Amino acid sequence: MTKVLIVLNDPAYGTERSWNGLRLAGALVRRDGVEVRVFLFGDAVGCAVSNQKVPDGYYHLDRMVLSVLRHGGEVACCGTCMDARGVADDALVEGVVRGTLEQAAEWTLWAERLLSF
Repeated sequence: MTKVLIVLNDPAYGTERSWNGLRLAGALVRRDGVEVRVFLFGDAVGCAVSNQKVPDGYYHLDRMVLSVLRHGGEVACCGTCMDARGVADDALVEGVVRGTLEQAAEWTLWAERLLSF
């Protein structure tokens, strides 16, 4: 089993880094023998806010997060980063958890591969 941690830092929209990180997470989580965890820091916590309203034809990061979860991945948001941005726990996509720096450290040690966007 290959264990991959993807760390996102950039905002949900405005750059494509978080989008690309979630695209990769989605591709990896569908492969046999791969476990995927995604930790969202800073402005990236906005990726996990549910029911996003975006223009037609634009990507929905909340749906991409949900897809990672539905395929067996895990997603956590930095709780301190959520608080700094006024993001409440109940605003998150179902299945995303409020994380801690300790959890991020544990996930880092768990991972065989770590990718940061």
